[in-house]
Amino acid sequence: MIVGICSIELRLAENHDLKGKRQVLKSVKDRVRNRFNVSIAEVDDLDAWQRTTIGVACVSKDRSQVESTLARVATFVEELHLASVEGVHVEIL
Repeated sequence: MIVGICSIELRLAENHDLKGKRQVLKSVKDRVRNRFNVSIAEVDDLDAWQRTTIGVACVSKDRSQVESTLARVATFVEELHLASVEGVHVEIL
């Protein structure tokens, strides 16, 4: 069993309150869940208005499939243009 973990740091420059941040995050999380078979959650910067970090987890028997899925998730989040991606860190266990 191969487990992949990806943390994606996002900046929400146009955001002015936590309510707006939650709306953007809900949209991102729902779209990623619907498109990919992964788990996703906000994992850091919970009270910051314009920053957040989301964590994505993927499990498979094939390492290349895990790496590919996490790379596609990161690209997908960036292409949504709801927030700017400031950093992506992938760890394979």
